[in-house]
Amino acid sequence: MPLFRDLLDMIYPRYCVGCDALLENEEVLCVECMDELPYTDFFQTDDNPVKEIFFGRIKVEHAGSLLFYEKDSLVQRLIFDLKYKSNKNAGTLLGALLANNLRHLDWLKEIDMILPLPLHKKREQQRGYNQAIIIGEQLSEELEIPMNTKVLERTVHTETQTHKTRELRWQSMQHIFKTKDNNILQGKHVLLIDDVLTTGATLEVCGSEILKVQDTKLSIATAAYAIE
Repeated sequence: MPLFRDLLDMIYPRYCVGCDALLENEEVLCVECMDELPYTDFFQTDDNPVKEIFFGRIKVEHAGSLLFYEKDSLVQRLIFDLKYKSNKNAGTLLGALLANNLRHLDWLKEIDMILPLPLHKKREQQRGYNQAIIIGEQLSEELEIPMNTKVLERTVHTETQTHKTRELRWQSMQHIFKTKDNNILQGKHVLLIDDVLTTGATLEVCGSEILKVQDTKLSIATAAYAIE
């Protein structure tokens, strides 16, 4: 297997997403770029900007994001590779880093299930996968918490929300999510995950549907937090 990998690297050399340096024993990012990742430390306290986004809108037990996301940054390149260049290894890396950040938190033992934010079937077919699921698969494996990709559905295919305000996003996304087989969710504390949190409107709308199920509790985690 090592010999096969060496031959594969000769034919298809691997480059760091961050700086384009040729990778040897690393995956996705070189050691130098890994050291430059801008961690938020949001998960260390419930009094953080992510938790505050949802205050007074939906009841969220715990919330946080792993990394700061800025335009033309290392994190933006990492997310871009995951979403638009079919670099699933970038999602696996983000899932592993997120797991390392969460595993020692006292509240993690409360979580019964990981739920990746669903994409509409059309968007998922275009991309070939849901990036939140890629992150969630690694997160689920490392934290030994089951992930469910069947109980949430995005029923409406919306245009890109990137340049809309929170209020416009919220208005355009009403009734685009639904839960299925509520017996699976009933009484569960779920961790809703996604790649990047911007306004929080999409997660808010999806989370509100989850909380309609009897006795559910909601926490939220994303790989990155967009700085406005």
